[in-house]
Amino acid sequence: QVQLVESGGGLVQPGGSLRLSCAASGFTLSSHAMSWYRQAPGKERELVATINSSGFATDYADSVTGRFTISRDTAKNTLYLQMNSLKFEDTAVYFCNRRYLHLGWGQGTQVTVSS
Repeated sequence: QVQLVESGGGLVQPGGSLRLSCAASGFTLSSHAMSWYRQAPGKERELVATINSSGFATDYADSVTGRFTISRDTAKNTLYLQMNSLKFEDTAVYFCNRRYLHLGWGQGTQVTVSS
């Protein structure tokens, strides 16, 4: 069964860091370009970061460039998002999925940046 399970979110102060994880099952994560997305209250889901299938190329939304890093562990079939220098506007539910031909969305993990 194909499944994506996000974890690692939480409440953090501005300037803090979090690392999100996305455990994939039922398919090989490294065979696909994989992305992190986020959806803030009242807004549409947006693309945050992408890593290509080779793992050698990454791409980021302008709003997170220099602060977020996407990576993966092929042995664990897990995708990560290291988030540093968090800002209020990073508050959202974060999801992982294939960059193309989306799978069913997981439950996401809530990230709240608040003082």
